[in-house]
Amino acid sequence: MKVLANDGISQSGINDLKKAGIEIYTTTVAQEQLVNYLNENNIDVLLVRSATQVRKDIIDNCPSLKIIGRGGVGMDNIDVEYAREKGIHVINTPAASSHSVAELVFGHLYGLARYLHNSNRDMPLDGDTKFKDLKKAYAKGIELKGKTLGVLGFGRIGQATAKVAIGAGMKVIAFDPFIDKASLKLDFFDGRTLDFDIETISKEEVLKQSDFITLHVPAQKDYVIGKPEFDKMKNGVILVNAARGGVIDEVALVQAIESGKVARAALDVFEKEPKPEIQLLMNPALSLTPHTGAATNEAQDRIGSELASQIIGILKS
Repeated sequence: MKVLANDGISQSGINDLKKAGIEIYTTTVAQEQLVNYLNENNIDVLLVRSATQVRKDIIDNCPSLKIIGRGGVGMDNIDVEYAREKGIHVINTPAASSHSVAELVFGHLYGLARYLHNSNRDMPLDGDTKFKDLKKAYAKGIELKGKTLGVLGFGRIGQATAKVAIGAGMKVIAFDPFIDKASLKLDFFDGRTLDFDIETISKEEVLKQSDFITLHVPAQKDYVIGKPEFDKMKNGVILVNAARGGVIDEVALVQAIESGKVARAALDVFEKEPKPEIQLLMNPALSLTPHTGAATNEAQDRIGSELASQIIGILKS
């Protein structure tokens, strides 16, 4: 059995696969060379993250392929149903990166609330000559405690984000077309736990009531947030997209910032990755990261181990 982890895999995943007697390759093969590489090396399992596309050309032209694995949640870079129709197992790791994404969301939220994204740019340039001016410019921060966080998409990552919000003293409201209610268990350092039940409400009410909004939805054909949705939000709202590029209309977002409807926003994902629009990159109201929601050592260890466990389980079945 041979595995190609084309977008990389953690050492924990490598170790687990090797212990099971599975040969693993970690070479990064260019997209246009992937079919030839898989066939020449008789690869049984192809593991990817978001960079590699696994479309019909690979599925049709690589007869040795038995398993396609996605290290992460979204599988929009894989023709999932087509692969399964061809008898190929398709797996992912929906739970492994949830907390890492949630913490990144709150990194952005705290930074936006206190203008850290601007201050960190300006202090190295002008901190020694305009200290008092900068102090005045960034003296109107706000606290998250006591504010309302609206969560659009209340699956695993949305719920993990809600847990962090509750710990920060926020009120959480949520919308999800497929979930009516979720029970959240908060685990504390001393072994104690607290349970919270969150009933979802309408999308319109989440937009109207929220001081902060975070998106945790899959890629889809239409925008989840466009001009009609911005119009329903509170003036001065702060929002974060660490879900998928294309779920927010970026043109409408910039317009909402210019009008004052949106005070500030954070983007970890973009409509045009890996070349985001320059209007976004240069906008001082935006806090930006290069699609790093799941990019923690802990999450990558969990992803690698979970992929390895699923692969071994399929081979034994």
